[in-house]
Amino acid sequence: MDLNYTPEQIAFRGEVRAWLADNVPARPLQSFDTAEGFEQHREWEKTLAKGSWGMVTWPEEYGGRGCNLIEWLIFEEEYYRARAPLRVNQNGIFLLGPTLMEFGTDAQKARFITGMASGDEMWAQGWSEPGAGSDMAAIRSKAIRDGNAYVINGQKVWSTRAVFADWVFCIFRTDPESQRHHGLSFILVPLDAPGITVRPIAQLNGLPGFAEIFFDNVRVPLENRLGDEGQGWHIAMATAGFERGLMLRSPARFQETAKRLVELYRAHQNDILDLSIEDAVVQSFMDAEAYALFTYQTASRLINGGKIGAEASLNKIFWSELDQRMHETAMSILASRAELLPNASAAGDIGNWLDGFLFAQSGPIYAGTNEIQRNIIAERLLGMPRR
Repeated sequence: MDLNYTPEQIAFRGEVRAWLADNVPARPLQSFDTAEGFEQHREWEKTLAKGSWGMVTWPEEYGGRGCNLIEWLIFEEEYYRARAPLRVNQNGIFLLGPTLMEFGTDAQKARFITGMASGDEMWAQGWSEPGAGSDMAAIRSKAIRDGNAYVINGQKVWSTRAVFADWVFCIFRTDPESQRHHGLSFILVPLDAPGITVRPIAQLNGLPGFAEIFFDNVRVPLENRLGDEGQGWHIAMATAGFERGLMLRSPARFQETAKRLVELYRAHQNDILDLSIEDAVVQSFMDAEAYALFTYQTASRLINGGKIGAEASLNKIFWSELDQRMHETAMSILASRAELLPNASAAGDIGNWLDGFLFAQSGPIYAGTNEIQRNIIAERLLGMPRR
């Protein structure tokens, strides 16, 4: 891995920085877990698409720029440096998009990827079920063939962005006699289809960031299946690799948080009596940089033909626990002021730390709980026996 940027990469960084300087909204958007904020973020996604910045690694014919992963990391660094809005369609562009590129037919790519890049169609993820959270092999919801369609019955829960999204990608049991990871299929479902009921679930901050989805004889055409029937587990594991290993949580997100944490510490250091807080700030900064270097190494390996495997579980544990530690440190710096909500009159510019802290608590749970990730590491990377 060469740590020096090429002239072309330096020029690309300059182009990204200039565009963001001209286009990032002057005032923060409302939370995309509100109806109004969701639409504000949808419009931002459309603005990105107009500049072909929606997903820079995608081919130009799908609204991208054909960039490699190093260029994507550069884009992400500039994106977070500019403090641009968070990506409301992250389930689509970071998870389903790469999965469609690998497993989708030409017709499916043409149908879904362009609308995903443009912000016209927003996506939710529908994997977890009651009794089948991180253990997706326990999925019971069924999609049974009936002519040229599947008839879907069952329930999904903890479906991110499903309250306001247009589509959801799910795994269903298409072979009702199958067990565990056999007989599952990956199916794309419009959330306005007859027979679907979406019920919001409030997050810690009270906003409906999640939902449960009920399917009551929902008919979906066979062409909405991604890959072969029964291939759902294999495809889902590829999607989980994108989620845990590289795309969903770029290192720039944590580097920016670490920089803000340093700024916060410097602004309050005269009031801090606990000397261990300074150590925690320094460690957070170093860990964020270490994660960035490791991700650059992973990107270089993938560019040279490598694959993301079980080591993605190491990534997932590292970034989720790093996010928690950084926000816990911020709470310690702010002391009693840490409890102020962003809209509190006395919050000033510190209120978003509480939002970040609350969201960080979900990191060890989504994308597969960290307990499950440690099992994967033990069994697949260390070769330890299953007890």
